[in-house]
This record gives sequence, C-alpha cells and structure tokens, in this order.
Amino acid sequence: MAQVTLKGNPIHTNGELPAVGAKAPDFKLTGGDLKDVSLADYKGKKKILNIVPSLDTPTCATSTRKFNQSAGQLPNTVVLVVSADLPFAAKRFCTTEGLQNVIPLSLMRDKNFAKDYGVLIQDGGLAGVCARAVVVIDEKDQVVYRQLVPEIGQEPDYEKALAAAR
Repeated sequence: MAQVTLKGNPIHTNGELPAVGAKAPDFKLTGGDLKDVSLADYKGKKKILNIVPSLDTPTCATSTRKFNQSAGQLPNTVVLVVSADLPFAAKRFCTTEGLQNVIPLSLMRDKNFAKDYGVLIQDGGLAGVCARAVVVIDEKDQVVYRQLVPEIGQEPDYEKALAAAR
C-alpha cells in the first residue's frame, strides 16, 4: 500500500507500482470503440502509461495534453491515457482538444488494471479511481520507469518519463 495526498490529505492505494525491471502486468481496458484492449495490442512498441483519475480535472487534462505534444516525436511509442472516464467522454475530450498522439483507455469494465498496477485509491473522496502515475514500458514489456505522483493535484515528471521512453 502506498500513500499519496489529495489537497494535502493522506489517501492510500491498494499496492505499489510494478518495479523497474519487472514484466509489466497484462491488462484489459476499454477503448473508444468499446473494444477490449490489452498489453498485447501494443506488442513491440514502447508504452507510456499516463494513469489519471479523470480527464475531467485540470491536472489530468494538462498531463494528457503535454504527453500528446511530446509523443508525436517519439518513434515506436504509444501513450496510453488510463482513467475511470467512460470511453465516450475520454474520446470526446481527445477529439475536442485535437489530441491525436494519445490513446484514451477506460477502466469501465475491469478495475484489475488499477489493482495490478497498485494505483487503485482505497479511501477518501476519490476511492475507486486511479492515483496519478506514469509507467514506461519497453518493447519487451519490461517496466523501465515508474512514478507515483505524491500529490494528486501535481503533474508528473514529464522529462524523466520521456527520457525513459527514448
């Protein structure tokens, strides 16, 4: 169990992020077309997982915009934005914002991603959604970088995540 804060108040996740060097846990998330998506769908690519509570918050929206801006410059890399948002809302956000270099994915059908990645918030007002985190996975599905952002309202360390994906 990890501790982060929400506006300075401590909240807890269900576990820890996967360790650097570990095989990334597989997942089943829902895409904007309502089809299930797994880690295997991105086989052979580097993956930046931008894990956020909801795209309907300023910090989550900002991190998604910033990763979208940088992602187009990284070869053989996908940015997956994982949130509790319904696929329709996430897709609408990306379309409205003109974000074409990120792929929004939803926990709609299965919270096992949040559990397996140790980011499921256990208490407080955001219980049941993901804590803010970034996980970078290489082409062989090994974790090469991870950051659990200590305060939900803070942005992740973009430069470290992008450097790990290069």
